[in-house]
Amino acid sequence: MNIAVLLKQVPDTWGERRIDLSTGLVDRGASDAVIDEICNRALEVALSYKDSADATVVVLTMGPAPVQEMLRKALAMGADSAMHVSDDALAGADTLQTAEVLAAALHSTGFDLVIAGNESTDGCGGVIPALIAERLGVPHASFLESVTIGVDGVRGERAVEGGSVQLFAPLPAMVSVTERLPEARFPSFKGFMQAKKKPLKVLTLADLDAEIPVSSSMVVAAAERPARDVGTKIVDEGNAARQIVEFLVANGLA
Repeated sequence: MNIAVLLKQVPDTWGERRIDLSTGLVDRGASDAVIDEICNRALEVALSYKDSADATVVVLTMGPAPVQEMLRKALAMGADSAMHVSDDALAGADTLQTAEVLAAALHSTGFDLVIAGNESTDGCGGVIPALIAERLGVPHASFLESVTIGVDGVRGERAVEGGSVQLFAPLPAMVSVTERLPEARFPSFKGFMQAKKKPLKVLTLADLDAEIPVSSSMVVAAAERPARDVGTKIVDEGNAARQIVEFLVANGLA
């Protein structure tokens, strides 16, 4: 079975996140770049299946040159190969263009199953898996909290209000997973050494046999978040309760 896992490099969740005011895009140099945690969980689903079955795992991403460090880490964790779509024309790509590019890359590499996280921590759009599945013409089982991969298809459970539903999709298919899935394994030193010999293919837009649309959205203005006020300090001298009530009333909070 050929399993493709979509990865995304994002600013560290615990680091400083800034917007480049000149472009309106995320300033990715403002903090450390890491594999999005939800992508790590998606990769773990694929690697866990590979541990006990005949499967190959390819990791796929789109982005500038530095994302190859992320791909090498995924290879060290156990993925068999990596694919990197890199092109200056993709800078600032929106979700529609991103989905078109990743779908074209998946067409070129071939797949039985595509696994992705339900949404990234930097964009939080939550639409990329569905957009890709639509373009690939395959079923999409979304927001899965458990995944069971079989030779006939993929099964999973999705939480809904008041309960859960069981889903099944025949292969080829796409699934997106939530944070309820297990955390990823740690790469070993041996894994890092082996990763240096594993194939990492770099593609440009010219290499993809598809017509990729120009990004359909742009940022027209951006402003830095205003600094927080220091607030009002109340010293209790016997009338603190009255001061609090007056403050709440004056600010329309009571």
